[in-house]
Amino acid sequence: MTYIIGMVSQKGGVGKSTLARMMAREFVAGSLSTKIADLDTQQQTCAHWAGRRAENGVTPEMQVQSFASVKTALEDAPRFDALILDGKPNASEQTLDIAKASDLVVIPTGQTIDDLHPGVVLAHSLRKKGVSPEKIAFAMFKTTGSERENAAARQYLSEAGYLVLDGEVSVSTAYGSASDMGKAITETSFRTLNDRAAKLAQSVIDKMAELQERQVA
Repeated sequence: MTYIIGMVSQKGGVGKSTLARMMAREFVAGSLSTKIADLDTQQQTCAHWAGRRAENGVTPEMQVQSFASVKTALEDAPRFDALILDGKPNASEQTLDIAKASDLVVIPTGQTIDDLHPGVVLAHSLRKKGVSPEKIAFAMFKTTGSERENAAARQYLSEAGYLVLDGEVSVSTAYGSASDMGKAITETSFRTLNDRAAKLAQSVIDKMAELQERQVA
């Protein structure tokens, strides 16, 4: 069975593609054959990142391909243990297609209302269109390190009725530098930053396993 994870967002710049690359790296490191389907054919953020990774000789190698539609991307799914659908940086018909096709839908968000509110609006919209709230999860990205702000953001999302994944990705130039080299955010030069991102990645993996166990049962 192929794990299918959808990365979606209501706005750009919240960490969606960064999250997709992190999960791909962690899956491959865990011996799962993995592919990122880059569905933003204009930006091709993940595809360009994979190119930088190859040019810099970073291992393990990542498989990334651009697709114009979710339907076409899904045709490749049986060949892999995990398929990550990285959508366009805005809510669209494609976003709904991704959500319906995915076992888990992850929405990255920052701590401010300017980030939280659009994310919740997107999640509510997906629910109204038939996507189960149980397979929607939020990931904390670009956090400030303030425990008070982090707790308030998590409470906001929980009260809206959604799971907030453990772990978080803080604002750090080291993450950007790693990306410039074609590395994931679990591959920086700083163990603390890697561990923080890895905790989030593990939370995604645990949630995926939980959902698949429910399907089997």
